[in-house]
Amino acid sequence: MGGNTKPGFFRRLFGGGSDTAPIEPETFQPTVPHLGEEKPAEAEPGKGEDGKGSSLAIRQRIELSPREKKREEKLARRREKLIRKIKKRAAKAAEKRERRMSREEARRREGGFLARLFGGKAAPEALPPAERREALQPPAPAPKPIPEIPEPVAPPPPPAPPTPAPVEVERLPQVPPLPEEVPPAEEEVLPPEEIAPPPAVEEIPPPVIVPPVEEEVPPAPPAEKVSWVQRLRQGLGRSSSALTEGISGVFLKRKLDEDTLQDLEDILIQSDLGVETAMTITERLADGRYDKEVSDEEVRGILAEEVEKVLAPVAEPLSVDPAKKPHVILVVGVNGTGKTTTIGKLAQKLSDEGRSVMLAAGDTFRAAAIEQLKIWGERTGAPVIARETGADAAGLAFDALTEAKASGTDVLLIDTAGRLQNKAELMAELEKVVRVIKKQEPDAPHTVLLTLDATTGQNALNQVEIFRQTAGVTGLVMTKLDGTARGGILVAIAAKHGLPVHFIGVGESVEDLEPFNAADFARAIAGL
Repeated sequence: MGGNTKPGFFRRLFGGGSDTAPIEPETFQPTVPHLGEEKPAEAEPGKGEDGKGSSLAIRQRIELSPREKKREEKLARRREKLIRKIKKRAAKAAEKRERRMSREEARRREGGFLARLFGGKAAPEALPPAERREALQPPAPAPKPIPEIPEPVAPPPPPAPPTPAPVEVERLPQVPPLPEEVPPAEEEVLPPEEIAPPPAVEEIPPPVIVPPVEEEVPPAPPAEKVSWVQRLRQGLGRSSSALTEGISGVFLKRKLDEDTLQDLEDILIQSDLGVETAMTITERLADGRYDKEVSDEEVRGILAEEVEKVLAPVAEPLSVDPAKKPHVILVVGVNGTGKTTTIGKLAQKLSDEGRSVMLAAGDTFRAAAIEQLKIWGERTGAPVIARETGADAAGLAFDALTEAKASGTDVLLIDTAGRLQNKAELMAELEKVVRVIKKQEPDAPHTVLLTLDATTGQNALNQVEIFRQTAGVTGLVMTKLDGTARGGILVAIAAKHGLPVHFIGVGESVEDLEPFNAADFARAIAGL
């Protein structure tokens, strides 16, 4: 029995060992984390275990509520059931392997396939080597009779060739010779003919050039504009397909029982919707429908309703305080999440609303980011504050805020360099940028947006937690939803952190970044 090549969900959940090792029923002892216990935060490098002086807060253990205890007991029962199921499967596999080995052994004893096909005769007794050689040698062929050779007979002499008969030659009659000179014939002289004068040529008037009449070509009809809901459904197509295909496979001619609910919960968790949301959906589905046939359309309808319930409280538009001049928006995130592009699209939207915008190229480590922001500034007509590559990002933010105050700009958008959340020195630099801004404007930055790449999946949960503690994140922008099947991670983030989701992106153009709508997102991801 070969091992799994791809780690399953239960292996990740139970913390199993190598994916290639077979599971024995007697030795399988999964380790399962409890829902009520949270992993204590690790202390920063160079500091004690108590974590004093660290920017990361120490998580405290919270006492479980009755509902959580009930769910923990339910999970324990499911784990026990799963362990029994795995042991039973392993025992069946071992029994099947033994039966197969016994059949092969019996087959070897009975003889090969050809022996059974041609009568199943027992093999003849072995002969001694000498007798075996004699038996195997073919009989000597009988000597062939030698035919009698007849005496050679001399061939007769060839006949003499016949004498040819004489050929008579016909004599041709003699032709008299031609005369040497032939007298020339007399030439007949004709009288001269009168030549008539040529007829008068009438003058032809020059042709009149008539300009061609241009046919009026009707203008092509304008391309039909695709609505935001259609673009959202197209962008979430991969996430929706993975989810709906799994649901259809589970509920194909099956009644709703414990195994069906467990399979559905696994599909929802693998789609990154989160454990809490998956359990809520399965509990609601089981209410009044247990041991009954349920269609996949009904399941998708319940899925859309529950997802909307989770996302509705966090669907908030980005608000700009007109009393703050400028309203400072700091954009943070890891590498490759689309911070600079998001800033350019936001600048375009704010400019269309009639607000004055200034851009600050705070990503001083990447020259391409500075050039990219300058291009967006030219498109939107927004001034760009930039320095040479490698300049101090905190100093640039200070200068940009000073310039925005002096010019009375409505909104100041500050870009930052991409940084991984586990790099302590880079996160400390981000803290420095925030401190410098607060020295000049105590309540700034007024908005801190964290851009998240939907393709990162569960890693986005950790990013939200770290950046929230370091930079004081106030809202989220989810990008690249069109390039992944993990769009459900937004539901898990909303359920765990409850941060406002201002925008989501499903493409490259400015129109592909729109304010977040919970109902549209829920129906799109459920395939409705």
